[in-house]
Amino acid sequence: METNPVLVTLELLAASIWVGSLVCLAVVAQTGGATLDGPAQVTFFRALGRRYAVVGTAALLVAIGVGLAMAWPPSTWSATIDATVALAGLLVLASAAGMAQARAMGTLRGRSMNTPADPVARAAVRRGRHVATALCLLMAADTLGVVVLAAITISR
Repeated sequence: METNPVLVTLELLAASIWVGSLVCLAVVAQTGGATLDGPAQVTFFRALGRRYAVVGTAALLVAIGVGLAMAWPPSTWSATIDATVALAGLLVLASAAGMAQARAMGTLRGRSMNTPADPVARAAVRRGRHVATALCLLMAADTLGVVVLAAITISR
């Protein structure tokens, strides 16, 4: 495992941004959902999502890229590194699904606000919230798994 100080610094910064932003998003989502009215929520979360897509995606990709560079070549990987890479791949997929689902939720919420008496629209928003929660939990658990496995690898 490469322990170049520049790579380690980049890895720590990128991972810190990714993990910290997940925690921050959870707090912001709870606060925004509790304090903003429907149209303001849609506007706020759409703007937040667009900005976070750049910062969060960049942090995740830099963390994964630097992690791979530090562990290169694959012929030297242990089962722990293999598992970390697999979880990182799952995290990328879950994040992409979460971004797509967030966009769909904005559309669903907009439709639901335009037709507040429509039970089908309300049910779609409710289902969407459940999917969003499941994706957030998957991303959090996956992130924790990557961090723990990386810590095990580095400590050896």
